[in-house]
Amino acid sequence: MSHPIAVFVSGTGRHLENFVRLALAGELDARVSLVLCDRAEAGAIERAQKYGLQPVTLLPADFENSEAFSRAAFDAAREAGAETILLAGFLRLLHIPADWTGRVLNIHPSLLPAFGGKGYYGHHVHEAVLQRGCTISGCTVHYVDQEYDHGRILVQRTVPVLQVDTPEDLATRVFDEELIAFPEALRLHMQALPAAHGAEKTSG
Repeated sequence: MSHPIAVFVSGTGRHLENFVRLALAGELDARVSLVLCDRAEAGAIERAQKYGLQPVTLLPADFENSEAFSRAAFDAAREAGAETILLAGFLRLLHIPADWTGRVLNIHPSLLPAFGGKGYYGHHVHEAVLQRGCTISGCTVHYVDQEYDHGRILVQRTVPVLQVDTPEDLATRVFDEELIAFPEALRLHMQALPAAHGAEKTSG
């Protein structure tokens, strides 16, 4: 049976669409059981609906604090039967419950630990890379813990930084690699699951 995933989004939903397309093509043994968005105007909502998915929208302003928002988000993932959560351009810090440790993946548009942490997202990352004079950049998929852009790295892919690059040029080149890296990381994560479950049963 296909691995059920929840995709958390804040923006256009291009990663979401990539996962759906790969699954429909039989290139990814996963199915999207939940799309969760934290912005009512996000383009990801319409993109999800195009594939027959009805996103759940949770607006942070409706919650007392980030902990309450996180509880609602993870409750929604549980109710949807998701086993893995993918943060695909999701710009909100989540408080990870114990039962979701090692089951939340994030993609970041730099080679972590460089250019990561609070404030480093989207064009801010690429502008910083260019200002620093880096000759290589790329993307990172990592497990999520209680800090921004922290946690064990699963996949990194690199791109050259050209002297003529604008932030938009670099963003385009990096995103092309993100579309490869994120599914690759999910496959690695899924491949490791049977071994992990087996080890738990043996130790028990």
